[in-house]
Amino acid sequence: MVRKKGIKRHVALQPLSRHHMLGLHVGLKLSRAGTKESKISLEEIITDAKNFWEGAEEHFREEEEIVLPTYAKYADINKPEIIEMLLEHVTIRSGMKQLLEDQLTLAELRDLGVLLRNHIRREEQVIFPMIEKSLPEEELEKLAPYLHEHNE
Repeated sequence: MVRKKGIKRHVALQPLSRHHMLGLHVGLKLSRAGTKESKISLEEIITDAKNFWEGAEEHFREEEEIVLPTYAKYADINKPEIIEMLLEHVTIRSGMKQLLEDQLTLAELRDLGVLLRNHIRREEQVIFPMIEKSLPEEELEKLAPYLHEHNE
């Protein structure tokens, strides 16, 4: 049996990547909410999403206020991938705010889950590799103390 190897992430970015794994699970649960594919209740899904969001707000802040400004010192920040990432942060924040206030329909919950999963995949497959390629090793190492675990 051939074992798939995960993405090798620079140690400084690993806390964010580990949190992304949690986000992928939450996104999957949200995208399946109220369907036959869902293995858990809607209440459990919403609770999981709320717990995830407690750390995700800080996660977004670290990406926006620490990682991207450092990246901007070494590469052009005005890229469609970066712009899309930031716009998705706003959309996800809005969706999670509505989720916290119990203002989302089932269809909106599912859409939020799909958005969250796609957003995380783009960060892991496109954004983080761009950052790792552009930043010198010493700059990546300088990021490490400022990026934290955001697990439930």
